[in-house]
Amino acid sequence: MGGVDLPPPPRDDADVPRWTAELGLPGLVDVHVHFLPERMLRKVWDYFEQAETHYGVPWPVQYKLPESERYALLEQLGVLRFAPLTYPHKPGMGEWLTGWAGEFADAHPRAVRTATLYPEPSVADYLGRAVDDGARMVKVHVQVGAFDPRDPQLRDAWGLLAEAGVPAVVHCGDGPIPGDHTGLGIFAEVLEAHPSLRIVLAHAGMPDFRGALELLDRFPNLVLDTTMVGTAFSERMAPLPADWPARLADHPGRIVLGTDFPNIPYPYAEQLQAIHAWAAAEPRLGHGFLRSVLYDAPAEVLGVRDELPA
Repeated sequence: MGGVDLPPPPRDDADVPRWTAELGLPGLVDVHVHFLPERMLRKVWDYFEQAETHYGVPWPVQYKLPESERYALLEQLGVLRFAPLTYPHKPGMGEWLTGWAGEFADAHPRAVRTATLYPEPSVADYLGRAVDDGARMVKVHVQVGAFDPRDPQLRDAWGLLAEAGVPAVVHCGDGPIPGDHTGLGIFAEVLEAHPSLRIVLAHAGMPDFRGALELLDRFPNLVLDTTMVGTAFSERMAPLPADWPARLADHPGRIVLGTDFPNIPYPYAEQLQAIHAWAAAEPRLGHGFLRSVLYDAPAEVLGVRDELPA
């Protein structure tokens, strides 16, 4: 495994605190978690129950639990801060979901305030209010929203985020299924128009991992999140390049922890096992890479570094 000396990876969720402690980490920071209004969440879970129809593979949601139990589980895993992400699929939802996410964060101290957006006349207004109220992350889901991120109605919203320095986690890749406006080349045009935008590329651009790495070379304010990347489930649909660990070593500090909790078809620990395997496979990664991905880099993205233990 490249001769990298690391503690054993977590065996399961209960073993995650042991692993982070042996790495010398106070805990984890996760930029890609989903909490939604209950009725909306139930519809999302119903969709995943029909995953064989939508995606061609079953997708049993691992953590189909009441909201309080899901939050408690993140605490037990040692997640010190996380971004609770929402996403609209039609006009009129963006402002409502942004308000809901703010109230959720106010009631849950490990959650940061987040916002979302949709191309509509009011988007810059409600997004601006969210930024003024302390939003630390904005969720943009091009595939679910079925909108073009280059839509002129979003121009002011992108400009607002660029000026404020508030990052957006953007699902714009073609996985798990492509949409009319997905593909990294399309979103690259947004980055070209707003080069100071701070973007977290969700799922590391899955399945176009090489394209995502090329975007890292072009846009210094871009990072990749690990959401579902390298897990056994995803490897069957979107396998990583064989040189993935070596390529990550060329981009220090540009990879951050994301998981898609709770809507994943496997335990949380499996994502951490995949990240651990990358660190163990490449001598240039190792312990420093794990600390960066799991803690330092996502804390920096969410603007919470000063709130957390060193």
